[in-house]
Amino acid sequence: MADSSRHSVVDAAVYEASVAEIPNSGLIPAVSTGVFVCVHGHFYQPPRENPYLDAIEKQPSAAPFHNWNERIHHECYRPNAYARILNDRGEVIRIVNTFEYISFNMGATLLSWMERHDIETYQRILDADRNSCARLQGHGNAIAQVYNHIILPLANQRDKVTQVKWGIADFRRRFRRDPEGIWLAETAVDYPTLEVLVQEGIKFTILAPSQVQRCRPLVSQHGHREDWHEVGGGQIDPSRPYRCFLKNEDGSPDPSRYIDIFFYDGPISRDMGFNDVLAASSHFAGRIGQAIHGDHRPFQLISVATDGETFGHHKGGAEKALAYAVTEEFPRQGWTVTNYAHYLATHPPTWEAELKPITAWSCSHGVDRWQEDCGCGGGDVWHQQWRRPLRDTLDWLRDKLAVVFEQRGADLLHDPWAARDAYIQVIGDRSDDSLNAFLAEHQKRELSPSERVETLRLLEMQRHTLLMYTSCGWFFEEISRPEGTQILRYAARAIELAGEVAGIALEQEFVMRLALAPSNVDEFKDGAGVYRALVKPSRISLEQVAAHYAMGSLFSDYRRQQSVYCYTVEQHDYRRQRLGPISLAVGLVDITSTITRESLSLAFAVVHLGGWDFHCCIRSFHSRLDYTQAKDDLFDCLSQASAAQTILAMNRTFGTQAYSLQDLFAEERHRMMKLLSQDTLLRLDQLYSQVYRDNYGVLRAFHRDGLPVPRELQVAADIALSQRTLEVLHALERETSDPSANPLRQGEDFINELDAIATEASYFHASLSLPDAKPMLERLIGRSVWQILSQEPTESLAADVEWLGRLIDLGDRLGLGLSLERPQELFYQHLHRQVFALIKNAAQSGQPLSLSSRAQVREILRLGEYLSVDVAAVLKTLEQV
Repeated sequence: MADSSRHSVVDAAVYEASVAEIPNSGLIPAVSTGVFVCVHGHFYQPPRENPYLDAIEKQPSAAPFHNWNERIHHECYRPNAYARILNDRGEVIRIVNTFEYISFNMGATLLSWMERHDIETYQRILDADRNSCARLQGHGNAIAQVYNHIILPLANQRDKVTQVKWGIADFRRRFRRDPEGIWLAETAVDYPTLEVLVQEGIKFTILAPSQVQRCRPLVSQHGHREDWHEVGGGQIDPSRPYRCFLKNEDGSPDPSRYIDIFFYDGPISRDMGFNDVLAASSHFAGRIGQAIHGDHRPFQLISVATDGETFGHHKGGAEKALAYAVTEEFPRQGWTVTNYAHYLATHPPTWEAELKPITAWSCSHGVDRWQEDCGCGGGDVWHQQWRRPLRDTLDWLRDKLAVVFEQRGADLLHDPWAARDAYIQVIGDRSDDSLNAFLAEHQKRELSPSERVETLRLLEMQRHTLLMYTSCGWFFEEISRPEGTQILRYAARAIELAGEVAGIALEQEFVMRLALAPSNVDEFKDGAGVYRALVKPSRISLEQVAAHYAMGSLFSDYRRQQSVYCYTVEQHDYRRQRLGPISLAVGLVDITSTITRESLSLAFAVVHLGGWDFHCCIRSFHSRLDYTQAKDDLFDCLSQASAAQTILAMNRTFGTQAYSLQDLFAEERHRMMKLLSQDTLLRLDQLYSQVYRDNYGVLRAFHRDGLPVPRELQVAADIALSQRTLEVLHALERETSDPSANPLRQGEDFINELDAIATEASYFHASLSLPDAKPMLERLIGRSVWQILSQEPTESLAADVEWLGRLIDLGDRLGLGLSLERPQELFYQHLHRQVFALIKNAAQSGQPLSLSSRAQVREILRLGEYLSVDVAAVLKTLEQV
């Protein structure tokens, strides 16, 4: 018979360790008493994509990351999906998905980026909502967001409706359910906005305590209603929900139309953003505790809301405090961690509230931050007199484009505005099936290919019209900031699409109106200067896409069908030839936009004369024969080894419009610049390595005697040792990169050599420059951990774990600052799915683990120690089984 005391110890240990990873399958009972805590995170990034590429270009200010989405994702979104709870040695005790325990909104512009670039985190967020639904009687943590974060009180009625419809539709596609609540951009609200929310089936929203004017109980006392309580100074009690009735035309409340509102606790929410409340979970719990009413009321809600980026981006490591608070500190106090929808279902409003006319949470002047020089966001240095002319200019453009849309769309679509509302299904899925289904429902007749392109141009024109109202364009102090520039890029694309569809020229007057928006930067003078300097150069034509493809083809072997950002390039003919320092490529391609489906057949010729000197020409040919003759002429010229004659022939047959390296898209230009620099850098590395070898004994003598090392010799040592390290790491990666091979059986010689280099670098106090080493070693460690955990244990398990430990130690010795997060997540998952199950089965069966199984588990746990995971409790439990 099994020892019952051992049984209970093992079960308790297994449960305690696994509760963080495996969602509680039991539902939280529909309690109606006690203290409930709801933490809401508003997670948001504006659309940053170049409207011509549908991709975010490199943003140097986000370094060392490619762009700000990537940087904030690394600092906030992924860390919250895999939040660490650490012991006092910095080892991982638990990994918590904080999105399972907090209310959150994460709009389409952020989630669409995340879906492309980190599907693991994206799926983890969807799973968090599903698990919270299971825990809270079907009420998920996620709520919707208006599509691209426009200030709805400043939008016209059509745009209000489309923004809400798109936000709901995008939410439904991702989370596979209808949203109960919605987040309004900047919590900006007025009664017409609430009308749209109610019309679209939204049950509640979240506002700041400063946005309500008055409140009173819903239930009458002794046959008459209580008087209104004036709370316009922020005195609203945030511990309960409120019902807000919409108004009839005469201003009287309509009891059949209402929306429920939660007002977050203002002081705590401010402290989360601007004080040290999130420095530790105990601070957070203590601050929450101060808000609990001591009047013995049977139930109350402590509701706080802040930018989700507070948890990790604005406040580094705050996601750890949040994770421990919602899983340990709050339950320990007897508080129920909930979300708004769940609380509303169990505690419907008993009070009603009336709102101030037009308000937002980040402006004390209503919504003037997005239209006037109100001072908000200005930093008391620069004016914001540009805000009103900018909004007036965009409103003028919106109305002009609406006329184009209605007139041209009426011939193609049953109802152009209804089609715009439904277009979100195509935005979310650009496949042919999605587009065909959309057109089948909305087209007036069977559209020809050119009419389909025209329809998509019209709808894209409207999409960019909505994107140009993204709130961030007005939020900060200057029109020329990236946010202001970005919304002007969307406006420029909408203007261009209108011209393509209707032949209407709007740009000149648009720029003239922008000249009324004064810039704080002398270089630009006004909005027109910003437009000419920062917006117009970002435009991209299909000819530029062809030039990008042509120059890139000199250094890359493209497939017959190649994706270039949001374009598909289909190659019909291609020839490349090198003669001495000269390279010539000629090709014939079809370029198709995956967004508007517009297509163009273009021929290109590109010659590379060496270094940075490129000459590329693009044109269309009437016949394949004309193209073939032009191609043959060019290669005949090349055969004479005359660069001048080749370029003259290109200009004669392709025209004088030429593209150079500077005309490439930035990402490709930078890649090619690196390629073109490789030979020079390699020669320099060899030179420094020779200097290092020739003076090795002298360097040792300087360091042995503690004398200052001549700078030239120290630099030679730094560069030579850095180059050797990278060469060996590249060789190690090649040796272990075969997916079918076991990296743990290979590379021993390389590891020994890297150990020797690390020792040498330490002796010479070398400053190693290893920009590629960190990601290479992290990839290798990740593959190795996956290999160990995914295969059946073998006799070499101990050696494999030891090899991995050496790899991690090597990263420390080289000062790489390795991130072990992803290997930790793999290990943590294996620990719960495999190791705990093995221990639990042994305990429940009463049969002790075999010596071999026990040894294998110990090795796996030793792997955890190398990965800085706290496995002490599991080791202790293992000894009791």
